[in-house]
Amino acid sequence: MQAGERAVVDTGVLISRLLLPKSVPGQVVSKVVSYGRLLVSTAAVEELADVLARPKFDPYLTVAERQRFLRLVVRVAERVPIIHRIEACRDPKDDKFLELAINGKAAVLVTGDDDLLVLNPFRGLPILTPTDYLARPM
Repeated sequence: MQAGERAVVDTGVLISRLLLPKSVPGQVVSKVVSYGRLLVSTAAVEELADVLARPKFDPYLTVAERQRFLRLVVRVAERVPIIHRIEACRDPKDDKFLELAINGKAAVLVTGDDDLLVLNPFRGLPILTPTDYLARPM
C-alpha cells in the first residue's frame, strides 16, 4: 500500500473487522484507515447499515455498538459521489463497489466476494482478497 492509497473495502470485510478486529479483514481495515483513504458511497453506507441492523448480530453486538461502528466508518471515510454507473458484476448488488472504486479513483478494491474477485482486474483496478491485500508491499 502506498501512503494515501485510495481503497474500497466491501461490506463483508467491514463487518468482519467489527466482529473480529484482529482478524485478517480487521487488519485490512486498520491498514487502510491508518495509511490510506477509505472510500464510501451512499449505497455502500446504506448496505452496511442494513446488514448491521440484522437480528443475527444481536448475540454478538448491541445495537449501540453497531451504530457506533457505522458512525465511525462514515466519519473516517471519504464519501464519493457516483456519477458513472456500472453494470458488470454477475451479482448486480455488487456493482455499487465497482462504481465506488471507479468513481473514487481507487487504487484497490478489497473483498472476499467471489462475484467481485472473478472480475480482477476490473478496468485496471486490482480486486484483492484481504489476505492478498495484506501481502502487498507497503
